[in-house]
Amino acid sequence: METHIAVVGAGSWGTTVASTVAHNQPTVLWARREELAHQITTRHENPDYLQGMMLATSLSSSANLRDVVSDASVVMMAVPSNGFRGVLIEVAKYVSAGVPIVSLVKGLERETLKRMSEVIVDELPGHPVAVLTGPNLAHEILSGQPAATVVACVDDALARQIQVLVTRPTLRVYTNPDVLGCEIGGVVKNVIAIAAGIIEGMGFGDNSKATLITRGLAEMSRLGVALGANPHTFTGLAGLGDVVATCASAQSRNTAVGVRLGKGESISEILASMTMVAEGVKSSLSVLQLAQRCNVVMPITEQVAAVCEGTISAKDGLLRLLARVSKSEFD
Repeated sequence: METHIAVVGAGSWGTTVASTVAHNQPTVLWARREELAHQITTRHENPDYLQGMMLATSLSSSANLRDVVSDASVVMMAVPSNGFRGVLIEVAKYVSAGVPIVSLVKGLERETLKRMSEVIVDELPGHPVAVLTGPNLAHEILSGQPAATVVACVDDALARQIQVLVTRPTLRVYTNPDVLGCEIGGVVKNVIAIAAGIIEGMGFGDNSKATLITRGLAEMSRLGVALGANPHTFTGLAGLGDVVATCASAQSRNTAVGVRLGKGESISEILASMTMVAEGVKSSLSVLQLAQRCNVVMPITEQVAAVCEGTISAKDGLLRLLARVSKSEFD
């Protein structure tokens, strides 16, 4: 097989990125199921995750991981965080030495609290690492609506290489050397989105949501800076941009989970009805544990984690937040 871009994971975002890149370079998408891979290749659609959306006709797909990864010049990982390491271990068997690995995932590994770039370093040492993140709702990107995204990488030459791969007439791609900050932004915004959804589900208005988002951004920044991130990252696309898009969109899985929680459904009922992964449900506790490790106070995250773990109701979580002692906005 000729040199190509490999995208591992045929969920909504993995498929969207694969279709986008396929316009610029030969691209192969790995799907777990042979039937889905066949539909993507022959019918140019992914009915499981992107119903009614047409994919690039040049995009091909396979359920054989060896075929997808072997001879790839870049591997993009779009597997949810809870299965990321396991699939990456399999990728490591077939990928050529030194091939860049790009994470498309906004989550933390629950057992280790590691970011996906750190998991890549664990399992594929010696491979350059990058992260693609930002305010990127799959349906809007795939339909060609104007948008922007960020490639985070310490190697500027590699960042620019990926920038070229992903750029489309309606998709503007920026680079950022702050991998840590960009990943923390992507992880924490999912937690904020659940909280914003709870506010919406309870029937509260824009003042309530604006307050929640603003204080959530403060939590994101505190954690990121404590870990060594550039504070400017959190006012950019990977921080504020991603939060705004996610919290404002009915397409966001995390916001949708929050809305249902706010209306009184239990987390177990919600998860049982979902076919796609809402990363914030699993990541909220991990974010809280990471914050505690750094002695960073994150009250919104604390309550979202408790709700997602099923230990309190959404209503009780909100009451706990409102009962906190008032302080300076910058404390």
